[in-house]
Amino acid sequence: MAKSKTVFVCNECGNESSKWLGKCPACGSWNSFFEQKVVETKNSSVKKDKTSNMPQKLNDYTAKDTIRIPTGFGELDRVLGGGLVKGSLTLLGGEPGIGKSTLILQLCDKVKGEGKVLYVSGEESAEQIKLRADRLGINNEDIMFLGETDIDIVNQAIIDLNPKLVIIDSIQTMYSEEITAAPGSVSQVREITAQVMRICKQNAITTIIIGHVTKDGNIAGPRVLEHMVDTVLYIEGERYFSYRILRGVKNRFGSTNEIGMFEMKEEGMCEILNPSEILISENDENPSGSCIVCCMEGTRPMLIEIQSLTTRKRIWISKKNCKWCRL
Repeated sequence: MAKSKTVFVCNECGNESSKWLGKCPACGSWNSFFEQKVVETKNSSVKKDKTSNMPQKLNDYTAKDTIRIPTGFGELDRVLGGGLVKGSLTLLGGEPGIGKSTLILQLCDKVKGEGKVLYVSGEESAEQIKLRADRLGINNEDIMFLGETDIDIVNQAIIDLNPKLVIIDSIQTMYSEEITAAPGSVSQVREITAQVMRICKQNAITTIIIGHVTKDGNIAGPRVLEHMVDTVLYIEGERYFSYRILRGVKNRFGSTNEIGMFEMKEEGMCEILNPSEILISENDENPSGSCIVCCMEGTRPMLIEIQSLTTRKRIWISKKNCKWCRL
């Protein structure tokens, strides 16, 4: 029989407490605890073999070479450290309309030949995804679509299909019936991410989950979500400009110093192979107050133009304050 209990969870870091606290002892946030019911279920029919996973000597294990899947985007491979690692879990965040779904849909088309791709969407219907795919010129028979928010159905579809790549858009829309909290809450996001990570790690399935960001620019939900995944990527950019910057915040398989640059066009996200071209003014003359400097972003040097806006200032001197006018 299912047992339920009430706990208080911090909305910022996911810390749990048996009673309400004004200040979270883990992250220091004020008034961040909210009451939540947790349902614990026990399945007596499933018995775990406790002797199957016993501690072994570290020297008895054989280290395997990291298998990477090229994404088809040189800029994305640069940020990831050479491509998507097989069986890894990647979190992609960004503001609404920044181009997350567009980039991921293009990625699904470029990994053609690697195997089946399962695109799970809890926000958009199949017709909306199809319209975007037609606009981007994507026609890949290996892309499978599932419009579902129940994580149990999603997990069963992953096991049955056994794809090479899984996309979940977005993690805040998924929910589990075993947890009574609303979708997008701390407990839901944490439990769903743990379930997806467990299935994909066991079956060596590369997974990308898309997450919303808050007003501060951080991934919405508990900070423990970023600690659970292998790679955290952010897409940054101004609302009224077409240029986008892909930045790696966390990467267990590579460096976090590299950035990738894209431009949002009618045909989708296009790579900018030479960022210095757009960062330097097209004016052939040498205007005053302008200079070009070279900075390093990872292993790539970039030329940036720095401008100092100046204007002429006239000083008016009245006759009564001028000693020459008194003569």
